[in-house]
Amino acid sequence: MEAIERVCKFLEDAETYYLATVEGDQPRVRPFGTVLLYGGKLYIQTGKVKDVSKQLAVNPKAEICAFKDGKWLRVAGELVNDDDRAVKVAMLEKMPSLKAMYSADDDNTQVLYFKDAKATFSSFTEAPETVTF
Repeated sequence: MEAIERVCKFLEDAETYYLATVEGDQPRVRPFGTVLLYGGKLYIQTGKVKDVSKQLAVNPKAEICAFKDGKWLRVAGELVNDDDRAVKVAMLEKMPSLKAMYSADDDNTQVLYFKDAKATFSSFTEAPETVTF
């Protein structure tokens, strides 16, 4: 399994991960659940009206962390906006509960992919393993 596929599977299995951004000199963390592997890129989704979107526009560096079964994953990199309608459609098809709030054709739906990502798998019982994509 490729590194990016392994990262995506961990995030899917964990169901919830925490996204950290920066606002000025203050870290901001919130739970997320959207994840999509599309075109060889790892995507997340949010709304352009949300503070997280505004924070990423100023500083695209972000990190996510997920925990499952005594193991955790941290992914750090830059989140890059992608306005491709096909990616938005794919995200909404994968996460149909989002359709109540978002549409591939609205001005709010935002999908972002990780660029220059470094992912570290960790646990209390094994040495950390780092992959990049």
